[in-house]
Formats: sequence, structure tokens, C-alpha cells
Amino acid sequence: MFNNVIILRYGELYLKGKNQSYFENALKDNIRAKLEGIDCKIYFGRGRYAIKEYGEFDEKEILDRMKQVFGLHSMSVARRCGYELDEIVALALEMTPSSGSFRVSSHRSNKKYPLDSMQLNRYVGEKILESKPNLTVDLHSPDYVINIDIREGGDVYLYDSVIPCAGGMPYGTAGNGLLLLSGGIDSPVAGYMMGKRGMSITALHFHSYPYTSEAAKDKAVELARILKRYCPTIKLKAISLTKIQERIHEKCKPNYMITLVRRFMMKIAQRIAVSESCGCIINGESLGQVASQTIESITVTNAVVDMPVLRPLIGFDKDEIIAIAQKIGTFEKSIEPFEDCCTVFLPDYPLIKPTLDKVVEQESFIDDAEQLVEQAIENIETIEL
Repeated sequence: MFNNVIILRYGELYLKGKNQSYFENALKDNIRAKLEGIDCKIYFGRGRYAIKEYGEFDEKEILDRMKQVFGLHSMSVARRCGYELDEIVALALEMTPSSGSFRVSSHRSNKKYPLDSMQLNRYVGEKILESKPNLTVDLHSPDYVINIDIREGGDVYLYDSVIPCAGGMPYGTAGNGLLLLSGGIDSPVAGYMMGKRGMSITALHFHSYPYTSEAAKDKAVELARILKRYCPTIKLKAISLTKIQERIHEKCKPNYMITLVRRFMMKIAQRIAVSESCGCIINGESLGQVASQTIESITVTNAVVDMPVLRPLIGFDKDEIIAIAQKIGTFEKSIEPFEDCCTVFLPDYPLIKPTLDKVVEQESFIDDAEQLVEQAIENIETIEL
């Protein structure tokens, strides 16, 4: 008879002291929402949650969904039995192979249990060796570990593996942030990283149609949908930069194009952030990766906003970013060959170390800058995910 139980464990929530219940309740809500449509029961105990009474064919789907819940540290597929030693030994024998090396590892949340962890390890280990003489004990690098979890309320869980989950803090517990979502590799990873710290995400995508294709915008939409697996309330908005870029190209020196475009993006982003009740702007910049990501360029673009700009990837190298993109499923979509707005009117030699006074001078040549910003915002598009 199929009677597996999935044990869920959380991590950092232990550190939250008197506020722990707030974070736990958010995590519980996120777990319930993620399990929508699956027939199962959820038990929320102290320090451990358990998913019970689900069908055999739902197990993989549940595991896949739980890997995407921020705040969960790890999980295990377990078998359940009662407190009696004979029951524990019988289940351990059923789960243990006939040869190789093994170790028994016990944990007691119920400190009233008559045997402590070391005593239980020895007792169950001896019974296994008596029944399966081809097994040997290896406390350091065993082929197989039988974990025994003694819980309050009469349940004992046995499991043989621990599956890593996303970790971090429960989504929605750290305010709201506006993510500048391009079609590249970095920005979706930045959104994931801030969602992992509990921040709710609203995404803003800039496009330059008809200089860039509709397919470029569609790619950003698909990236937002992938992020939605981890950030369930994510919203996506899109704004055209075409007229702004045309005016910069017409009025300003070519090598200032990228710097000026990014300043306009930040001006627009701050207004959208305020209207969406976001307390910060998030982008995928990594220090020194491209010309617009030098400390001088970052300083000049930051100068047009007066709210925090979070750069969770600032100290990452490209290989580290790619590894996360591959893990969360955005990489293959990000590398599809559709150009984003930053490639329009791209100069041969962009400024690497712009100075604020020179940038402001170039910007002053655009006498309708405020109108361009307002027009872009008036034509904002909200995209259904």
C-alpha cells in the first residue's frame, strides 16, 4: 500500500525570534497555494511540515513544486510508523538494502521518548545487522543512511535521502521591488535572487519596436512566466523606449547613447516603482561586465533616482550567473537570438567612465525630455502572465 509522506523543513525562519510566526504563516500560505489542484493533506508541526495522503503518481509533481517554494530548506520522502521499537525496526529492515554499508541517524523532537538518539541508533543498527549480516556499519561514508525522526504526537518518520529546496525567505515577506527585466541572462537571475530573499516582484520590460522585434518582447514575457514558478505574484509591464532613443541619437554624441538611455530607464522605473508601491529598483548589473556597468556608469545612472537600486549580482562573474540561470530554467530562453533595446543605435565606442557633468550637458540638448518620459509612461502595457 502506498503511504509515503513528504517532510518539509525550513531554514532561516528559526532566526526570526518573536517574528517567526509571521514568516511561518507566509510560508504556509505559499505552500498551500503551490499545492493547489493536488489532492493531499498538509500537516504543519513545529519545525517540520508534512504532506500526507497523496496519490503515488502525484509524488514527483509535489516534489517539483516544493523545490520552487522560497523558505523551504530541504525535504525528504519518508515512511511513517508509530513509537513502538518493533515498528521502527520492521520499517528500517524493509527500507535497508541487503548488502553494502549503512548508518542509522536519529533525531528526537520528542525528548520524552525513552531512548535518546545514540541509544536508538545502536538499537536499530544492531537489529539490522542481526537480520542482514552482509551489511557493514560505516559512520563516515556509508552507502546508505537510515534516518529516524521522532516527532511529537506519536509519529515516527524514516527516510534515506534529503532533497535540497530553494532556501531563502518566504516570498512576499520583504516588501516589493521593481525588476528591470531584459531578455538577457542576468536580470531574470536578479529577480530570482531578490524573490529568494522574500521580496515580491513587479517586472518592467523596455523594448524598442520596430527596431527590435515582437519576438524580443515575447522572450521577456516567457522569462517572467518562468520566474512566476518561484515568484507567484509577479506582474509584468512593458514600455517603449523607441522615441527616447531616436531623440538621443538625433541630439547627442553617439558614445553617450547607452549612458543616457539607462538614465531615462531609471527615471521611468522610479515613477513606475512609486505607482506600484515598490520600495526599490532591481537590476542585473555585475560590476565591470560591460561598459554600462563600471562604477562610474553606475554612479551616473543612480544620480537620477532617489530610491534604493539593488544589484544582487554585482559581485558575480558570468559563469556563476549562468549556473543559476540554468538551475532555475531561464538560461535557454535568455540565449535565444532576439536583440533587446540596449542594442539599438549602439555606438562603436561607448563611454566606460562617464562623468556626471558631461552626461548632464549632453542630456540638456534633449529639450523635450520630460514629455518623452511622460509619453512613454502613458503608453505602458500590462501583460497578463
